[in-house]
Amino acid sequence: MNTTNQTRSRRRPTQAALVAVIVLVGVLLGTLIMTGSGAKHEESGHDGHKHAPASQQEASSPETDADNEGHGGHGTGHEREVAFSQAQIDAAGITLATAGPARIGASIQLPGEIVFNANRTAQLVPRLAGIVREVPAELGQKVRQGDVLAVLASPELSERRSALRAAQRRLALANTTYSRERQLWQEKISAEQDYLLARQQLQEAQIAAVDALEQLQALGADAGETGRFSRLEVKAPFDGTIVEKNIALGETVAADTPIFKISDLSTVWADVMVPAHALGAVRVGGKAIVSATAFASQGEGTIFHVGSLLGQQNRAASARVSLSNPEGSWRPGLFVTVQLSSSEEEVPVAVKPQAVHTLDGETVVFVRRGDRFVAQPITVGRKGAAAVEVLNGLEAGAQYAVDNSFVIKSELGKGSASHSH
Repeated sequence: MNTTNQTRSRRRPTQAALVAVIVLVGVLLGTLIMTGSGAKHEESGHDGHKHAPASQQEASSPETDADNEGHGGHGTGHEREVAFSQAQIDAAGITLATAGPARIGASIQLPGEIVFNANRTAQLVPRLAGIVREVPAELGQKVRQGDVLAVLASPELSERRSALRAAQRRLALANTTYSRERQLWQEKISAEQDYLLARQQLQEAQIAAVDALEQLQALGADAGETGRFSRLEVKAPFDGTIVEKNIALGETVAADTPIFKISDLSTVWADVMVPAHALGAVRVGGKAIVSATAFASQGEGTIFHVGSLLGQQNRAASARVSLSNPEGSWRPGLFVTVQLSSSEEEVPVAVKPQAVHTLDGETVVFVRRGDRFVAQPITVGRKGAAAVEVLNGLEAGAQYAVDNSFVIKSELGKGSASHSH
């Protein structure tokens, strides 16, 4: 027991010394860590960022920034104007105008199609069945009112003409009988009953003859000539052009068979579908500018019809423009662009459309100030065929470039390119 106790007594001082050494090492390590963190903090500065080198601070000094900004601003200002002498203006063909009030109507551009003038287009049918004997008309031929387009042999027409001729003969006989009976009655030779009967027969004969003639006239035929009662002539109802032909020599055609289509192409229509949101800009009587999409051609017409209903599929109303076509250049089936305009209103400041340009993403006009042209930004409103409304940016009385003003824009582009180098 004594030996064991002595051994334990010797171990206790050794363990205590070991613990003291471990604590001391920990304190030293903690001090070193704190010292290193403080040095890094002082190096970074109080705000936690590293200080830039002195050379970089000098490069970004306020004086240097001001100098750079002033230089750049000077260059930008000169890129918006260009000098032009009067000789240069005349040589470039630049014309000038003065901004001022104008009348402008609201307008919208829509696709359309040229169609026949339905009021001057007719589908011809023979009205009676028959066999084709003559076809003097050709497709595309221009004809005059009353010209014979085709000749048919019609048995039904022959019967109707024979009926008219018989009615006319009965009328002549009834007229003779009536005259004789009236004279006999006046001379007290025959009874009044015979006279009244003759008068009644005369009136019935007159009605029958008139009815037979009117039936022929309704078919576009006349009494005809003896021996040619079956001759049925199909005639042009008005001056126009044959645009369809569906008849051949020797064939049999029914009474309702379309054999010709004739149209007066001196006027045509432009059909266009107007969306619901644009109907406010379209009025009957308004002007319309029609431009061909296939070739360079433009004409002015009048809106004469605006549909009262919207289509169930496209939610648009139909509009029609009457267009004069004296030279025949507006052919039905041609696709066009139609600019529809409403009634015009007065605006205080406006410029011509060809004077408006886009420069650096801005809408500008080139205003003349002394011997220089300045690109003046503007805000535009309503646009018409002859004028564009200016909402702000330009005052009435300012002189600006119109025709060939793109030359000024080109010169500004050259000056900008040389300045960038």
